[in-house]
Amino acid sequence: MIRILLLCSFLALFGLGGSTLVLVRALRRQQLLAERLAVVAAQHGGARNAAPPSLLRLVDRQQLRGAMLALAAVFGFDPEHPDLHPARWWLVLLAASGIAWYGAGLAAGLIGLAAYLAMPLATIWLSRNLFAWWDRRRTDVLYRQFPDALAMIVRSVRVGIPVGEALRLVSREIAPPTGLEFARLADQIAIGMPMEEALQRMSRRNKMPEYRFFATALALQSQTGGGLAETLDNLAEVIRKRVALKARGMALASEANTSAGILAALPLIAGLGLWFMNPAYLSLLFTDPGGQHVLSLAILLLGAGLFVMRITIRRSLS
Repeated sequence: MIRILLLCSFLALFGLGGSTLVLVRALRRQQLLAERLAVVAAQHGGARNAAPPSLLRLVDRQQLRGAMLALAAVFGFDPEHPDLHPARWWLVLLAASGIAWYGAGLAAGLIGLAAYLAMPLATIWLSRNLFAWWDRRRTDVLYRQFPDALAMIVRSVRVGIPVGEALRLVSREIAPPTGLEFARLADQIAIGMPMEEALQRMSRRNKMPEYRFFATALALQSQTGGGLAETLDNLAEVIRKRVALKARGMALASEANTSAGILAALPLIAGLGLWFMNPAYLSLLFTDPGGQHVLSLAILLLGAGLFVMRITIRRSLS
């Protein structure tokens, strides 16, 4: 009975994530439709605006959109930019729920069926960490590629190429994801969007302070003029020094990473060795209830130790 209730709660949690994404996308489509209707009304002499759907008429659209975005943020994904992650959100939730179910099964051997009550929280925690891991990997690649993109813009500006064409050149010459971001920027400017707005959208999308510096430098140069090449060159030099400093920190932390890997591999290697030498001796961990409790406790402690070491190393490099 408890398992059925837990399964129902998990299905409700999964449905909550799905409904969140559906409602946010519906609000985005409604906003785009309202903007298009406003343009058509302005072109044809003030036609009446279409009434919003009955469901969205009851609440403020901006408040509902903010609530849906906050709910999506609980799971760690951004429904406004689904292309930032290589996998679908529902696949991530399925994988996280499977891992959480397996972990709850191990913990149930120690504390009983009450371990399954933590499944929804474990699913949220795992999905948030997976999306955050993808974000960190993408940000690291953007960070390493950004100095080269700035250097290409500086060289183009110094030989007389316009800034818009320099951005298009970066989109063709730099590998993804930086090339794709600059291609999006160049396309938005080409269809008539102001450069300041396009740059602000790019900085909000990627959430990097260096992109905000870049957007501010270009916006000020387009309004007041000045030495754009020197500003971008200085920014590129600062980013290169920060990348080199981070690489040095990673090199200094390599000993700690190696130690963590060895400590994680030692129990597995010792267990395999005992299995080949005396299978009956090790089989007690899988057949005897007391052995199953010991195995579950060992796996949970090993995972907790690796998590603590990982957090310690990451905070020392931040």
